[in-house]
Amino acid sequence: MDLDQLAALRTPEGSAALTAAAGLAGGDPLAAASALRAAGVPPTLAAAALTQAELRHRAVGKFGAAAAGMFLTRPGLEQATRRVVADRRAARLSAAGVRTLADLGCGLGADALAAARAGIRVYGVEADPVTAAMAAANAEAAGLAELFTVECGDATAFDVSRVDGVFCDPARRSTGTGRRIFDPRAYSPPWDFVTGLAERVPRTVVKVAPGLDHALIPAGAEAEWVGVDGDLVEAALWCGELAEVPRRATLYRQQGTGARHQLTGSGAAEAPVGPPRRYLYDPDPAVVRAHLVAELATELDATLGDPSIAYLYADQPVRTPYARCLEITDVVPFSLKRLRALLRERRVGRVEILKRGSALTPEQLRRDLRLNGDAAASLVLTRVDGAPTVLIGRPVD
Repeated sequence: MDLDQLAALRTPEGSAALTAAAGLAGGDPLAAASALRAAGVPPTLAAAALTQAELRHRAVGKFGAAAAGMFLTRPGLEQATRRVVADRRAARLSAAGVRTLADLGCGLGADALAAARAGIRVYGVEADPVTAAMAAANAEAAGLAELFTVECGDATAFDVSRVDGVFCDPARRSTGTGRRIFDPRAYSPPWDFVTGLAERVPRTVVKVAPGLDHALIPAGAEAEWVGVDGDLVEAALWCGELAEVPRRATLYRQQGTGARHQLTGSGAAEAPVGPPRRYLYDPDPAVVRAHLVAELATELDATLGDPSIAYLYADQPVRTPYARCLEITDVVPFSLKRLRALLRERRVGRVEILKRGSALTPEQLRRDLRLNGDAAASLVLTRVDGAPTVLIGRPVD
């Protein structure tokens, strides 16, 4: 996608091509391209429209119905914040008194649009010209162009004295190759600039990768890990006046009730260690990454089987949004021969395999077990008191 192609998509002819492409998304791409060309759409416009249709189809999970009118790029969509997360962040900024916000590295505008919907005046800065133009087009499509404007430029040059809040989502992919950047010091804008924003603007939020090393969290900042329907999707640093607690795990359930749950704590507490018990809890990845397993253990009256592995054990099943619960029937030292014989005896033909602290590959183990039967079971590959162990059980509803 380039600026000329984007401009073509925003013409009446481009709009018609996008509408036609939307009806073909998800099917055979070659057949879709042929259908558009047969309808008189020029090849270049047809290709651009089909790309947008496919990206919009994929974006529904993040943006809902609004995805149908958005302009997207593949890397931009991958890094964009889910709407449920962006809306909550905007509500928290608004409640903290933020009225004008700089979105430095605004990408396609997902967070900026959420802030604008919350009534915040947003000034977006994006280095890539095409992405900046798409963000502006997305603001117009959402009816928020008066509250969210975009300039193409260097985020480090923006005058932050113009605003009372800053949101920064540094680029975490290499320009050109699109490869993920795992070292925050290689982010763009640079990590030193990003972490220094809190000293210039007391209400600053920085979106970071979920794998962020806790040692890089600025002193006094709140570090939040976010999960959606069991997937760990992002982390954020709430700095200055926005920091409320040292660590937070926020879980969203888009399916079912659509609930939001938050677990907070120091991130430094340690859970007690003890032998496996009847019920095993597998904490949500956001809880594990936030180092809040000890806080969850307190809620569940649970212990760890090994101080370095985040499986919790308890005597009673307790309903919690922060972990899956399994009822354990067997705890045995790992032996492939013994495990295979035990599962055959119980006619187990289907297993889910969970693992923490084990070098075994679930796919290879599944083949080696040579299962045959109509029963189901859950296998947990782990360590207990340092020893390789397999636990057999079943999910607790």
